[in-house]
Amino acid sequence: MTADAATRSQLADPPPAVADLRAIQALAAADMAAVDALIRRRLASDVVLVNQIGEHIVAAGGKRLRPMLAVLAARALGCEGTDHHQLAAIIEFIHTATLLHDDVVDESDLRRGRRTANALWGNAPSVLVGDFLYSRSFQLMVELQRPEVMQVLADTTNAIAEGEVLQLLHVRNPDIDEAAYLTVIERKTAVLFAAATRLGALLADADAATQQALHDYGLQLGFAFQIADDVLDYTADAGALGKNLGDDLAEGKATLPLIHAIAHADKAGTGRIRSAIVEGDIQALPAIVHAIRSSGGIDYAAAKAREYAHRAQVALHAIAPSPWRDALHGLAHYAVDRDH
Repeated sequence: MTADAATRSQLADPPPAVADLRAIQALAAADMAAVDALIRRRLASDVVLVNQIGEHIVAAGGKRLRPMLAVLAARALGCEGTDHHQLAAIIEFIHTATLLHDDVVDESDLRRGRRTANALWGNAPSVLVGDFLYSRSFQLMVELQRPEVMQVLADTTNAIAEGEVLQLLHVRNPDIDEAAYLTVIERKTAVLFAAATRLGALLADADAATQQALHDYGLQLGFAFQIADDVLDYTADAGALGKNLGDDLAEGKATLPLIHAIAHADKAGTGRIRSAIVEGDIQALPAIVHAIRSSGGIDYAAAKAREYAHRAQVALHAIAPSPWRDALHGLAHYAVDRDH
């Protein structure tokens, strides 16, 4: 076992019966096929460029984790019908819009192993198609005729936008602390996870306490997932990750492994890391990785991810046992035990 594999294996508690991602995907396969069909139908536009860019990013695949969370949460609470498919499509449209905008802001040229939309078509078309996806998601919300759904998703998209601005304010800032970092990832990532699971419960007509439990699960899972992502940026295989290693460093983002290392590395290591963040010096990546490892930054961030994953699993105690609940429990394990 490699050092990085060993680190990942320490991140989560022993998995329940349904922990393998492929088994979880198989459980949700029929629902997710319906969701994907709905996404493709509602992605269509009579504006050719919208279709081209939308198809490019949707066809790139990915794990569809966020919409799958909505499906699993709804099913875990006995939801019938098809409204949860529409909810899952809404969640995916919002997420896809944020990806298009993120790649423009970050000047990224690679995502999921493919060239980004902004690299292929330019920044302006990417931003505008992201806006189209946001507006399409709100059309789908209206069709559900559930004001509570609209309220949660309106608040969520607003929080995501605030998170993007907060992150921008901290770019090339080596003085960001852990609390500020957690605030950014709560708004950028965790709130959409929480919305997906809370609304899955809402569509199942669960009571307020159960909706809150599913919200808590999603929020903690979102923290775990993003912190684990930030660890992978310094430990993963680039081919498996589907993007360039060290992208966070190149973009001047001080994530948790770096924040911990700055506080605990020796004087030379701290200076090297601070300088690399300010300058976005990707050439310094090998030295930075060494400094992060030697100061315990990887282990610290991995332990934090595990802590959040465990909190997510604890929140599920409020839900009656079922294969769907087991799948949600397994996703908390998967979030921190993956190579991409």
